[in-house]
Amino acid sequence: MDVAVGIVAQRDNERAQGLAAKLVETLERGAGIGEECDVRTVVDDATAEPIGEPGVPVAAMADRDLVVSIGGDGTLLFVAREIGSTPILGVNLGEVGFLNAVAPADAVDVVTDLVAECRDTGALEGRELARLEATCADGEWTLDPALNEVVVHGKRRGHGGGAAVEVRVDGDRYAESHADGVLVATPTGSTAYNLSEGGPLVHPSMDALVVTQMAAADGMPPLVVDPGTDLELAVSGPDTAYAISDGRNRQRLELPATVDISVADEPITLVGPRGNFVESLEKLE
Repeated sequence: MDVAVGIVAQRDNERAQGLAAKLVETLERGAGIGEECDVRTVVDDATAEPIGEPGVPVAAMADRDLVVSIGGDGTLLFVAREIGSTPILGVNLGEVGFLNAVAPADAVDVVTDLVAECRDTGALEGRELARLEATCADGEWTLDPALNEVVVHGKRRGHGGGAAVEVRVDGDRYAESHADGVLVATPTGSTAYNLSEGGPLVHPSMDALVVTQMAAADGMPPLVVDPGTDLELAVSGPDTAYAISDGRNRQRLELPATVDISVADEPITLVGPRGNFVESLEKLE
């Protein structure tokens, strides 16, 4: 079986680009895989020129058997947004690396092992990570799925900003307060923005979502709910507000507005070794 591999290196990172070039060279000559397997590689278009290889947009890698993300968790989040459920392997060049479990020194061996597995079995099995989808209650818009969190907040953080946000859980009001905003996180995202807002850490093996108010005037404790819970954030106030997916995809809200948040139909798939969640926590500041 032929195997198609996409490689995405952190932008403007020479170390990541060098590792991408090494992976291309190793895979193209079949080292550690065998001559009976034709491995076709491509890198992202931002990496192509620095290493002298053909490049494509990351979104064009969605039909690959495997995509390797080289960088920090931010790079992997970007790759996940572009390729959906295509299997991803994260190589860690960042500080913490909750999503990127592979050290650069081990990358070539891990990638060649995965390619050989794909050759032998026809597909790669991994672990699925849930993503969140934010939708306008009237169906006018839907944000790109979020691996970490969806945030609804006022026109700005701090004094004079914020909005009145009512949190409804399966139709019942859980909290209502003027706040900078409200954040809904996956277990993956519990270690990110959620944690900085005082939300709880959630072990990656848990099937749950976290609802955390942000600087609420009359707040309730963060709430952990089942992924199937019907979550609604009803936002009101004199100014506009925003719904934001993973800190990038942004939708302006004309108030009053209601945002429905649910688990997206398509998770992402991580392959390769699992990181040690508890050890990674020691690296948090």
